Amino acid sequence: MISAASVQEVMNRADIVDVVGQFVRLRKRGTNYIANCPFHNEKTPSFNVSPSKGIYKCFGCGKAGNVVTFIQEHEKLTYPEAMHWLADFYKITLEETERSPEQQQKQLAEEGLRILNEYAATWFHDTLLNTEEGQLIRLSYFKQRGFRKDIIERFRLGYNPEHGDTFYHTATGKGYKADMLERAGLAKNRNGIYHDVYRGRVIFPIQSMTGRILGFGARILKSNEKAPKYINTPENELYVKSKVLYGMYQSRQAIGKQDECLLVEGYTDVISLHQGGVENVVSSSGTSLTEDQLRLIGQLTKNLTILYDGDPAGIKAALRGLDMALGQSFNVQLVLLPEGEDPDSFVQKSGAAKFHEYIKAHKQDVISFRLQVGLNDAGTDPVKRSKLVNEIAESISKINKAEDFSLQTHYTREAARKLDVDEAGLINLINKYIRDRIENEQKHARREEALPQPETLTPDQEQEIKVTAGDNEQEWQLLRVLIEYGHQPFEGYDSVAKLIEDRIDTDLIVEPLVQKLFLEYFDHYRRFGATPELHYFINYPDQAIRDKMASLLHPRQDISVKWKEKYGIESMTGMMMYINDVDSTLSYFELKKILIIQDELTERLHKESDIMMQKVLQERIVELRKVERDILKKHKTVVFKSLKYK
Repeated sequence: MISAASVQEVMNRADIVDVVGQFVRLRKRGTNYIANCPFHNEKTPSFNVSPSKGIYKCFGCGKAGNVVTFIQEHEKLTYPEAMHWLADFYKITLEETERSPEQQQKQLAEEGLRILNEYAATWFHDTLLNTEEGQLIRLSYFKQRGFRKDIIERFRLGYNPEHGDTFYHTATGKGYKADMLERAGLAKNRNGIYHDVYRGRVIFPIQSMTGRILGFGARILKSNEKAPKYINTPENELYVKSKVLYGMYQSRQAIGKQDECLLVEGYTDVISLHQGGVENVVSSSGTSLTEDQLRLIGQLTKNLTILYDGDPAGIKAALRGLDMALGQSFNVQLVLLPEGEDPDSFVQKSGAAKFHEYIKAHKQDVISFRLQVGLNDAGTDPVKRSKLVNEIAESISKINKAEDFSLQTHYTREAARKLDVDEAGLINLINKYIRDRIENEQKHARREEALPQPETLTPDQEQEIKVTAGDNEQEWQLLRVLIEYGHQPFEGYDSVAKLIEDRIDTDLIVEPLVQKLFLEYFDHYRRFGATPELHYFINYPDQAIRDKMASLLHPRQDISVKWKEKYGIESMTGMMMYINDVDSTLSYFELKKILIIQDELTERLHKESDIMMQKVLQERIVELRKVERDILKKHKTVVFKSLKYK
């Protein structure tokens, strides 16, 4: 539905570092960028972005692709939706062909909740700003909170009128179905009559990291003991409470820039802090921290500071989910605000400067905080103190000893001193928790192994698969060399492409997809007199090929500059690397051809009765074996070991 010219314009403008950097904190390493992978939990960065090629690859989970693939994967969008996202990001107007009524229905069915949520957010916001009832609310509730108009617009705050079915009738009048409104949590059927769920409430749209409306939070304005103060969208295909953080869209850049995330409880805390100039803040919306929420934060920073009210409920809330954060190598610190204050009220009274000063002066690491709270609660009660020792030991055991040994040692010594227990005994208790966790993981793994397994292969079948896989991999490597270095000159040839065309017999390529792209490359070469650009393959129309290209063409990880000093290993220059790459890849196919000819000559030798012809065939086989040995000796590569032919 999107014109080829528009697709090309988007791909020409889209900068993969710029786009990925909206979601992940990238760090430059050499010519590339690295980060913790946004697609799986990891503590050591293995996610690599190549700006020159416009691709990414995770060497941990294997995910790879271009800028469109990244948006598709990260935001769970279709290809057209990802193109629209990029077009919006770069302010590009897409040319699209007109949709038929059937296609419009299909589009509505596919996007369903997303379209409805966007409509609802716009309607609620417009109602707040441009209706008499909404302006009264803005001048009362929001003015009391001190929210400026620019802040109201930044967070797209809204209002649902108090009359029971205003939004329902407006939405259905625009063509939205009643069952969809109910599934989105915007309307409810009671005794055959639909009414607005959020009537008489101010609306807080909950957005994804890219700004898509996932759901809503709504606060009641009138005192009503029977109605909850806040209600949220019920969980559906878009909104899963444990996977979202309020304010992430508005705060993501500040979090990455300041390398710290402040975590608060409520919507208004986030909004007030933004208005006060503190923008690296998100809210868990009253839930304890979850793995998915930590993963979102971890894409931008590993420094997490939790701000909670100083009352007992706030303290208990602060302690939930922190072991999980320690286990994911977060640097977790906590700040309890003065009694009777929350982040909203504190920043309103004190201003941003004093707020920052207070945070800096009152930060405590998570273990020290738990010790302080626990000791205050336990007093001299031996049972409570014993329980606290176990809780602290379990928390310390969650720290990855291999990666954070000094941190774990520091916490252990501090805990032993403050709890007045033997340090060696505490270490033993910590190790017991580690052993118990490992044993539980092993038991789970054994249970998984005990489940029925797929039919096993015979040794011959396994060998056949290995040989085929190795062979196919070399064919893909040939294509990679052709795409990456085809335009480069090579000894005696104008280009590597000319060299490969001269030396490689296409009949040696058995993988259909490789052969298709190989022939397509040379068809382009002959028609236009130039090799195809790298982006021709990276942005190939077929997604399977795009994914394969992103994985195939991603540069191997850089060799550390310290290797030369420590191990005497020298990295090749760019010129030496590509010459060696081309030479070794072509040698594989040269060897493959030699082995095929050897098999053919051996078969002829077995059938030949003429003694003189037998001698000629034997001499030829000996010559070929000498060439084979020379190739293997030159390259010393194990991949040739699997190259066998009957």
